[in-house]
Amino acid sequence: MKFVTFAVLAALAAPVLAQTSSTPRIDQRQQNQQQRIDQGVQSGQLNQKEAARLEKGQARVQKMENKAVADGKVTAKERRKIERTQDNQSRKIAREKHDKQVAK
Repeated sequence: MKFVTFAVLAALAAPVLAQTSSTPRIDQRQQNQQQRIDQGVQSGQLNQKEAARLEKGQARVQKMENKAVADGKVTAKERRKIERTQDNQSRKIAREKHDKQVAK
């Protein structure tokens, strides 16, 4: 069961691996947050539902980044918006990892 969960999460994490050279800080943070989610799943701090919800949020951030990079230039406004969304995601990850729910 844990292997299936890990395989599903790994498939969802694939978009995070598609990094761009114009936003290295955002890319590194996405990678760090993905690792935090993976670690939470492996340790049992995150159950499947929590992990799926967090993965969806990570995908949303990646979509924002892809949209910003599409025209070839990430503006300061776009960068701030993405980083603010990453801040929110980071808080959600911490909150979910430290709540009373655990994986069964």
